[in-house]
Amino acid sequence: MNNRLLFALPLAAVLAFPALAQTTTSSDQSQPAATQTPSASSDTGTATGKAPLQVQSREGFWGHLNPFARKSYVRRQTEPIRDRVNELDELTAGNSKAIRDTDSRAQAGIKLASDRADAADQHALEASNKATTAQQTAQQATTRVQTVETVVTNIDQYKAQNQAEILFRPGQTALSKNAKDAIDTMASSLKGQHGYIIEVQGFSAGKGQAAITTSQRMAESVVRYLVLQHEIPVYRIYLVGMGNAPSADEAAKTRRTSGGRVEISLLKNDLEQLSANTGAPVASADQPQQPK
Repeated sequence: MNNRLLFALPLAAVLAFPALAQTTTSSDQSQPAATQTPSASSDTGTATGKAPLQVQSREGFWGHLNPFARKSYVRRQTEPIRDRVNELDELTAGNSKAIRDTDSRAQAGIKLASDRADAADQHALEASNKATTAQQTAQQATTRVQTVETVVTNIDQYKAQNQAEILFRPGQTALSKNAKDAIDTMASSLKGQHGYIIEVQGFSAGKGQAAITTSQRMAESVVRYLVLQHEIPVYRIYLVGMGNAPSADEAAKTRRTSGGRVEISLLKNDLEQLSANTGAPVASADQPQQPK
């Protein structure tokens, strides 16, 4: 009995040492945390806002290695590290989400600005096209106004475009075939035109009123042919019987009429030019006004 007691006492002492060492280590770990100052924990400069984990200067009775450490002891040692790792994971996830949100808003803002810039460019292009069209229209209007001013200025200034001479035998007033051909050549291009008149002058041999009457009859035969065969309006034709009055030839020399003849002159003003430039038909200035 005494031998067993002597053997049990040393064994109990050996088994009590690990528990005593572990208790001493726990008390040593809790002491630095309790002695931290508030200024150290509030101004740490770390991502989590907490003070860094302190490296323990003492590891208990066993030093840096505890051969008899239990699970609860290991859990107490690693729990602060796990908490810090979890906090860092949460902080990293929050930062990643904030970065994604900021990037999404930035991309949306860039797209909105790009769309508005494209719309502004489109509006500017449309405005430029409208301005160009307006400028062209104004230029065309200016050109037409200048043309109209020129025409109005020269509205009563007729210029000779073509001339023909019809010869008659003495005492003859009817048109011959050659006379009709000459009239056809002059009048064939007048259909649908504006701004022209035809001057018909008759000359006859003889004296006094008889010569005037004969010359007028020859001129009337020419006018009648123009009206009936070529549908020339009567108001565009001016007829005069000159009798045996002298007329100027191409060399500006006067001569007396030995037989009968009729001189036909086609005179034009600028109304036809105005009609061609404006693209619209223009009524002749010498056309009678229709009653309203």
